Amino acid sequence: MPDEREFPQCKKCNEGILVPLSDYGREGAPITYKAWVCTNPDCGFNIRIDNGEISFGRTIGQSFK
Repeated sequence: MPDEREFPQCKKCNEGILVPLSDYGREGAPITYKAWVCTNPDCGFNIRIDNGEISFGRTIGQSFK
């Protein structure tokens, strides 16, 4: 069965779609939808939660942990 969720269009570039990313906290607890990232690689828009603070526009890179 296909995923029927619809994600919002990126308001910065109007080309990509914002998709949610999840992570795990320090104690291993899941953090659902920690960040939303535009699928357009030329755009790079993102919004995320770090330690209870919302930030957006930071460069997102691959983690090598």
